[in-house]
Amino acid sequence: MAKLKTGRHTSAIKQHRKSLRLAVINRTILKKIRTLAKQFDQALGQKKKEEAGKILSECFSAWDKAAKSGVIHRNAASRKKARLSRKLSQVLKAA
Repeated sequence: MAKLKTGRHTSAIKQHRKSLRLAVINRTILKKIRTLAKQFDQALGQKKKEEAGKILSECFSAWDKAAKSGVIHRNAASRKKARLSRKLSQVLKAA
């Protein structure tokens, strides 16, 4: 592809298209993570400890995958995982 008459390079146009595609993918990953976190909180609120434990492992997996692919920072994922596990341990201690 040659340079466009408007002065923009084709590589910049391609990169913009790529960034739009990746933004959609990143949004879906973050949406899934947030949904799992809400499900975890609901399970804790309803005192369903076994279900909360299963959802917690799914949350851990989702956070690790997001950090691995660069959607979020690895320290942010670690922090979120620690906070969720602390919530679960506090509920288990209270019981």
